[in-house]
Amino acid sequence: MGIKIALLIVFFAVMVAVGLYARKHVTSVDGFVLGGRSAGPWLTAFAYGTSYFSAVVFVGYAGQFGWKYGLSSTWIGIGNAVIGSLLAWVVLGRRTKVMTQHLGSRTMPDFFGNRYGSRALKIAASVIVFVFLVPYTASIYNGLSRLFEMAFHIPYTVCVAGMAVFTGIYVILGGYMATAINDFIQGIIMLIGIVAVIASVLSGQGGFLEAIEKMAEIPSDIPVTLGQPGAFTSFFGPDPLNLLGVVILTSLGTWGLPQMVGKFYAIKDEKSIHTGTVISTIFAVIISGGCYFLGGFGRLFDGKEIYDASGVVVFDSIIPHMLSSLPDILIGIVVVLVLSASMSTLASLVLTSSSTLTLDFLKDTLMQEMSEKKQIRVMQILVVFFIAVSVLLAWNPPTFIAQLMGISWGALAGAFLAPFLYGLYWKRVTKASVWASFAVGVGITVSNMVIGYIESPINAGAFAMAAGLVVVPVVSLLTPKPEREQVDQIFECYEEKVVISRKSSLGDQK
Repeated sequence: MGIKIALLIVFFAVMVAVGLYARKHVTSVDGFVLGGRSAGPWLTAFAYGTSYFSAVVFVGYAGQFGWKYGLSSTWIGIGNAVIGSLLAWVVLGRRTKVMTQHLGSRTMPDFFGNRYGSRALKIAASVIVFVFLVPYTASIYNGLSRLFEMAFHIPYTVCVAGMAVFTGIYVILGGYMATAINDFIQGIIMLIGIVAVIASVLSGQGGFLEAIEKMAEIPSDIPVTLGQPGAFTSFFGPDPLNLLGVVILTSLGTWGLPQMVGKFYAIKDEKSIHTGTVISTIFAVIISGGCYFLGGFGRLFDGKEIYDASGVVVFDSIIPHMLSSLPDILIGIVVVLVLSASMSTLASLVLTSSSTLTLDFLKDTLMQEMSEKKQIRVMQILVVFFIAVSVLLAWNPPTFIAQLMGISWGALAGAFLAPFLYGLYWKRVTKASVWASFAVGVGITVSNMVIGYIESPINAGAFAMAAGLVVVPVVSLLTPKPEREQVDQIFECYEEKVVISRKSSLGDQK
C-alpha cells in the first residue's frame, strides 16, 4: 500500500507543478484555449492520443468488448490506430490548421459559425458540445474509480471527488499548455504501463500460447455463434457485424469530436504535422491495441467477482478483477496508468466545454463586451462548474461505461463529423445541410435513448455518423448554393503561396 500511495503522491505533485509552470501561457484567450497555437509535434501527438484513450477504453470498452468478442476485439485497437489516428491526421490535420487559423476560429462551434456565416449555428453547436460532453466525463470517473476501489478500497465517491479536484487545479492554472505537457508525461506512463501489464497478465496464465489454448476451449455464448468452440480466438470473432459497429464509432468518431479536432488548431508547423502523424499512430497501436488485446483474455478470469446479485456480468468489473492478482508495484503502475489516461481526457473535455460555452455562447449572446481577461476568468469558473456537474452525474451513473461513451460520441460525431469534414474540402456545403446534420446526429441518439429501436447505443452512434455523411451532400445539392464570393474568400487560404526549403519539397526541376 505504501508503494501505491507514494506513486500517487508523486503523480499528483507533478501534475500540479506543471500547472504552475504553464501559468505564463495564460495571458490571452488563445493562450488559455490553444497554447498560443505553438504546440510542437510531440506535445500535440501525445495530447491527441491521451485525449483519445482513457479509463473508458481501458476499463469499460476493453472489458466489455474483450468479453463479447474475445481476441478479435484487437481489431478495435487497429481501427483506432489506422482510422482514428493515422487517417485523421492525414485527412484533417493540415486543412484544419490552415482554415481555422485563416478564419480565426478557436473552437469547433466557432468554426461552424465562421465557415457557414451563421451565428445561430455557432450557438447551437456550443449547446450540443456542452450537453453531450457531460456523460462522457461521467464515464471516465466511473471507470477510474472502480480501479481505485480495487487497489485502495477507497469509496467510489471519494475517488471521483479527488480526481476532479486535481484535474481542475492544473487546467485552471495552465490551460491548454498545462494539459499538453501533462498529456506528454501521462502518455509516457501509459506506454510503459500497458506493456508491463500485458506481460504480467499473460505470464500468470502460463504465457501467450497457453492463454490462447485456454481461450480456444471456451464455447461461444453469443447468439450468432452459439456453442461454437474457438470463436473467441477466431480472426473476426463470434459477432463480426457488431464488432464493426464498435470499430466505426471508436475510430471514425474522433473526426467529429471537438476535444480531438481541437488539437489540430494548436499545432505549430508543417514538421509538427508530419512527426505528429507518426507518433500519434504508434501511440494508438500500443495503447489501444494493447488494451483491447488484454481485454480479449477476459474470459480466462471468469469468477463470482464480475457478476451482480442477479447473475449478470458487470462488464466494468472484468479488467479490475483481472488485475487484482498482480503484485502491488504493478497494481500501483496500473492505477497511475489509468489515472494518467483518464485525467488527460478529462482535462481536454473540461477545457473544450468551458471554452466553447464562453466563446461561442456567452460572448455571442449574454456577455458581448467581455474583455480578454474576463473571458479567461469565465472559462476558469466554468471549468469548476463543468467538473461539478459531471461529478454529480458520475456519483449515480445511469448505465455501463461503454453506453455512456456511446451516447456522447454518437451525438457529437453524428452531428459534427460530416459538416466539419465536408466543410474543409467542399465549397458547395450549405447552411441547411449543417442544420440537417445537427438534427440527424442528436435526433438519432436521443430518440434511441427514449425508444431503443437500435439495441446498442454504440451501433446507434455509428449509424448517426453514417447518416450525417449522406445527409450533408444530399441536402447541400437540394438547397441553394452558398454565396460564391464568400466561399472563395474562405478557401483562398489553401492557395496562399509559401516558401519552403528543398528538404521539404524538391520543387520544379529545370
